[in-house]
Amino acid sequence: MNFNRAILRTLSIDFASGITSADLGKPSFDKALIQHQAYADALRHCGLKLTMLPAVDGYPDSTFVEDVAVLTERGAILTNPGAASRNGEAVLIKPVLEGVFSQIFAITAPGTLDGGDVCQVDDHFYIGVSERTNGEGARQLKAILESLHYQAALVDIRPLPGVLHLKSALAYLGERYMLVAEPLRQVRVFEDYHILEVAAAEMYAANCIRVNDFVLMAAGYPKLQRRVKSLGYRLIVLEMSEFQKMDGGLSCLSLRFYE
Repeated sequence: MNFNRAILRTLSIDFASGITSADLGKPSFDKALIQHQAYADALRHCGLKLTMLPAVDGYPDSTFVEDVAVLTERGAILTNPGAASRNGEAVLIKPVLEGVFSQIFAITAPGTLDGGDVCQVDDHFYIGVSERTNGEGARQLKAILESLHYQAALVDIRPLPGVLHLKSALAYLGERYMLVAEPLRQVRVFEDYHILEVAAAEMYAANCIRVNDFVLMAAGYPKLQRRVKSLGYRLIVLEMSEFQKMDGGLSCLSLRFYE
């Protein structure tokens, strides 16, 4: 949970034409830019040095940079995003990662993998098999992680309603505390953690991120925020309305790591 670097990508001008299953209306590009800047400022406040990548027109979802790589202290893994329109995004970020990581691996077809389906809990990784991450991609990642001496387990979230990615309904806060949204409660693999249940109506708020001494959470969910704060965590609350319209959450907007 300790980071000192993060990679972000500026929104492309065609951000509003990206993939979404949300029925919340068209996002405002100008408002999204303001929210993205606030997010970047929050990471800086947490002590991170940022690498801000330029916008890439023609890739409207590319600001959700988390989906194109999985970063660990022992190596980086380029993903193969499950949406065809995102093919090419991993290639775009590869030169950036080559400047930081000595080992770079890649998920290859027919495997597909979105980084939003990967939740790290200390030295253990949970990998969601989802609409975007298929079984082959999940198995490839598991094998790579185990070769790096991590543990990994697959979690099939395809039967769960409204859960696009594993981290759409799950967040690890550290100290064995796990936020788990209602649709994911039936998955028994998380029973050994201190579970903070998140009602289905507040599932969007389950996608929060622990960054050093802070937890970043989406605005508009005061009940869950009070529960997290009561555990002693320091909160930074951010407006995320325009990214929510595009199925994006707080974790999606950056690749966080320790160099």
